[in-house]
Amino acid sequence: MRQRILVPLDGSKVGEAALPVVEEMIAKLSLEGKVEVILYQSASALSHWIFAGEATAKVPYTEKELEMIKKEAQKYLDRAAESLRSRGVKVQTRITFGSAAEEILKVADETKADLIAMSTHGRSGISRWAFGSVTDKVLREASIPVLTVRAPGEPKKK
Repeated sequence: MRQRILVPLDGSKVGEAALPVVEEMIAKLSLEGKVEVILYQSASALSHWIFAGEATAKVPYTEKELEMIKKEAQKYLDRAAESLRSRGVKVQTRITFGSAAEEILKVADETKADLIAMSTHGRSGISRWAFGSVTDKVLREASIPVLTVRAPGEPKKK
């Protein structure tokens, strides 16, 4: 039976910190052919702000705009999958719209993932409160193991 690893990506280099760890883990444990990696991205903004002078309005994206966002996300995931696929790893990609943490947990359940491997931005204090922590919510609510990888260059907490 093939094991499934869900790797949520946010489109940033920091967000990709878990990818090399997953690749190395698969290679070291000789898991090629035994593991399926699901690269996943959640587009959370379903609307955007329009500014006209001092007036602002929150406007939902049109179907055409959402399709463009999805197409760009797919290109990104396909590029991220290249290294894994070149090693013979089966890779699936998924894109959804919604709250990142909630969508990660939902996709993990839908794909019957055995592990979630994700990077952490290492925020704490007010920064974490202001921006929230997707990783923290996934860690607290996931029903499967979660591997977190500190992004390179992120300061270690003392």
